[in-house]
Amino acid sequence: MSAALDHPHAALVPAVFGVVYLGMMLGGLPRLHLDRTGVALLGAIALVGGGVMTPEQAALSIHLPTILLLFSFMVISAQMRLGGFYAAVTRRIAALAVSPRALMAVVIAVAAALSAVFTNDIVCLAMAPVLVDACLRRRLDPVPWLLALACASNIGSAATLIGNPQNMLIGEVLKLPFAAYSLHALAPVALSLLLLWSVLARSASREAVPPGPPPVPSAADAADEEPPLDRWQTAKGLAVALLLMAVFLATDWPRDVAALVGAGVLLLSQRFHSSRVMSLVDWELLVLFIGLFIVNHALERTGLTAQALQWLQVHGVQPADRGMLFGLTLLLSNLVSNVPAVMLLLPVAQGAPEGAGAAGATLALVSTLAGNLLIVGSIANIIVVDAARKRGITIDWLRHARTGVPVTIGSLAIVGLWPL
Repeated sequence: MSAALDHPHAALVPAVFGVVYLGMMLGGLPRLHLDRTGVALLGAIALVGGGVMTPEQAALSIHLPTILLLFSFMVISAQMRLGGFYAAVTRRIAALAVSPRALMAVVIAVAAALSAVFTNDIVCLAMAPVLVDACLRRRLDPVPWLLALACASNIGSAATLIGNPQNMLIGEVLKLPFAAYSLHALAPVALSLLLLWSVLARSASREAVPPGPPPVPSAADAADEEPPLDRWQTAKGLAVALLLMAVFLATDWPRDVAALVGAGVLLLSQRFHSSRVMSLVDWELLVLFIGLFIVNHALERTGLTAQALQWLQVHGVQPADRGMLFGLTLLLSNLVSNVPAVMLLLPVAQGAPEGAGAAGATLALVSTLAGNLLIVGSIANIIVVDAARKRGITIDWLRHARTGVPVTIGSLAIVGLWPL
């Protein structure tokens, strides 16, 4: 690793790393039209263009199993959305003849369950607009229900190693057993969902009082309307997803390979053109992962990461201890968002004294549950807030915080007290 320090452009690495993670913290760079993905991509380009890494070395620094697993589940979730599954489930829930509090429990449970199997961002993207319309038809204030959807999808996604991108990364890099992780995570997730319901149940019966006539959807909004239910395509997507869950639980077949085969089966369709499916793949998220893999690996090659960890240990700080890892994950997840935070902390988790399993579970649960604290804490939150805005409903920082802060504090307390 020391060879990289002798490189004439070695000073470029910490500089690029610092700029990239500043961009992660700010959501972009001042005066430039760059989001987090653009910053990560330009950081990787700067390292290759500056001669710090060859294109081949940059390619080898990308953790391909994580990218393949993430891509595959994006394809599976796209199949479910195009088949109208999410919208149909939401409409069926909204039509239940139950009290608002019971309905709130159903919405939370279903959103969490779907997010544990499918990508939570896609679940929110498909369910949020339908949920708003359903609430207005029942004369219910949509805001508590949208907050329930966002928070439940974040919490539910923590239950498995495929529920969100950071869990996929943790599971693949640390080689965590699928069933063992879910067994550890199930109880904290269930208790956190119960806490969420208790926070929102009292506001579930609040009636909607629209300030005026409902907004007229724009052409862009109309294009975003969810398709009608296609039972065959939905059944095909569900069959692949359930089969993959069985494979993950009962076999040692690599998860990325199994998921890729499942995605390939779904692409063999007479109904959906592959371009329609691919248009729903979150390519920006994949590029974000690729850029961060390259930037982080470049810093690791300099030896600075190992030296920093060694310095902390000499001064009595053990980042791999569960309490310290918990605190670092919570802090970094709210500073730079959960995916970059997880990438920074994975080397720490690999050296945890209690083993990678317990450290990985802590990293996955804390980074995911911390996403409920602020609107910008997770993409799922932003998707729900944006869907509400398109229908004339405002969810500001304060309104989100009234739910997000107590739910986050309570759920993290549950994880902190729960033996892993």
